[in-house]
Amino acid sequence: MSLAPRVVLVHRTTEYEELVAHHGTHGQAAFFLSSRGRDIEELADRHRRTRAALAEVTAAIPLTWRQSRVERADLDRFLFAPEDVVVVVGQDGLVANVAKYLAGQPVLGVDTDPGRNPGVLVRHRPSAVAGLLPVVDREVDELTMVEAVADDTQRLLALNEIYLGAAGHQTARYRLGLDGDGGAVEAQASSGVLVGTGTGATGWLRSVWRERGAELRLPGPAEERLLWFVREAWPSPATGTSLVAGELTASARLRLTVESERLVAFGDGMEGDALELTWGQSVRVGVCRERLRLVG
Repeated sequence: MSLAPRVVLVHRTTEYEELVAHHGTHGQAAFFLSSRGRDIEELADRHRRTRAALAEVTAAIPLTWRQSRVERADLDRFLFAPEDVVVVVGQDGLVANVAKYLAGQPVLGVDTDPGRNPGVLVRHRPSAVAGLLPVVDREVDELTMVEAVADDTQRLLALNEIYLGAAGHQTARYRLGLDGDGGAVEAQASSGVLVGTGTGATGWLRSVWRERGAELRLPGPAEERLLWFVREAWPSPATGTSLVAGELTASARLRLTVESERLVAFGDGMEGDALELTWGQSVRVGVCRERLRLVG
């Protein structure tokens, strides 16, 4: 007998909860904010809307279905099953945070704060969940992801972008090149390398792209093409600046070989879940074979 679907509700601790946890009580947190000219009610109101959305989504789950709940900080320790339906309740970035841990499960993004969130990935209101859950597999957009694979088999996936560089965003030293480019590489010192998807083109990648004069066409979310940029490459007798931007098609790979004590690679801003790279290690970055299946 096949198992009933399981809905996994993904959420994150609200700013209000973090503030109260830090200061101990609502009153202490309110005093802290008021001393800095802020009103805690703004955060408390967003907290109430988020909790109300979670309650509404929970009530919409069919009684015969199983359900589970996971907080953002626990995603790397949660085991998703093939039959899961993942419902992300929160901001667009939370969908990106969960994408790397999935293997084809459909994702339904629920916006808890319309007007504040862009709604690129959290496309639905809580009231729509009851009607969408039974048909989540019918209309999904398959969004391109990016992967980094180290020579020791470490692997990292991301929906928006992967950053490779020094921890703390200090100067990173490495050799950069493209697979199949005749072995040409360039020694560089920079603030790191950013490789992003069409989904990431609405965020960090777009910021860098605009600063560079927008000479490269941004990819679409479902397009098997990535853009990469070197951030603040530094010219010196030992380091160059000729390889600072480009695109990667489905089969192309960007190769980075570490020439400093420690570099990291992390995806979608989750620095706590990063690849650790040391002297002489290499990592290849390109289009990922897995895709995020996002309910449209």
